[in-house]
Amino acid sequence: MTSLLLQAFEKAQSLPEYLQDEFAVQFLEDIESEMRWVQTLSQPQPAKLDQLATKALNNSANSKTKILGFDQL
Repeated sequence: MTSLLLQAFEKAQSLPEYLQDEFAVQFLEDIESEMRWVQTLSQPQPAKLDQLATKALNNSANSKTKILGFDQL
């Protein structure tokens, strides 16, 4: 455990129990969310992205696109 994380837990110990529980719930949710992101990003997903990029390039090359400004999106 890093010293910063240890410091956070030490400070959290001085909070009332209901705030400690809120902190714990949020912290656990953040950890689980981060783990899901790591897992998602570690899986290869280039096929779909390649398909979308190829389609966009083909549409542009075949004049099937139009130039829009930010206010027209």
